[in-house]
Amino acid sequence: MSQLLQDWMPQLLQGVLWTLRLMALSFVLAVVLALPIALARLSTNRLLRFLAHFYVEIVRGMPSLTLLFLIYFGLPSVGITLQAVDAAVIGLGLNGAAYVSEIYRAGIQAIDNGQREAAQMIGMRHAQVLRFVILPQAVRVVLPPLGNFAIALLKDTSVASLISAPEMMLQARDLTSEYFMPLQIYVVVGVMYLLMALPLASIVRLLESRLGAGLPKEKAV
Repeated sequence: MSQLLQDWMPQLLQGVLWTLRLMALSFVLAVVLALPIALARLSTNRLLRFLAHFYVEIVRGMPSLTLLFLIYFGLPSVGITLQAVDAAVIGLGLNGAAYVSEIYRAGIQAIDNGQREAAQMIGMRHAQVLRFVILPQAVRVVLPPLGNFAIALLKDTSVASLISAPEMMLQARDLTSEYFMPLQIYVVVGVMYLLMALPLASIVRLLESRLGAGLPKEKAV
């Protein structure tokens, strides 16, 4: 078995690197897109609220794999062809943005309205209130759930194997077709996912203990 592990590891470690790359790029895309979506949901503009709500509900109600298939297999029909990795990043990022926007929205709403009113009374504009008063405090609220989202995203990258993105599950599938030892290979892959997720889980627990004390509970989303 030890010799087999030595034979499998180079390919699996290559898959690990691609998995981490997919997770990192998708995470960045999700957290960047989520902020304007969250602000639109809290906007006084009805059209912005409707569009943001429509996006969130549609994407959250759609399996991430369906979104990946639409991007990778559907867009070529309208003349847009993407590489598997690019399609995976965009699909997972768009999917994640819907969930992260709700985390942001809950974090913003968790800040007491009195602070917003006090800032406006001293002459601060709405954008200044968000930038200097609300968002810095909301960061403390959203960091732990963002950590949990990162862990979920790490596992969700496995669906990218179905559009041939070279992450860990695709490498495992290739090894299975070569060695015909699916149980052993997928057990090894499961352990590798666990070893990647455990440090993230530790960071989340640390953030929850250090930042969560004394904060108001998030409103339901």
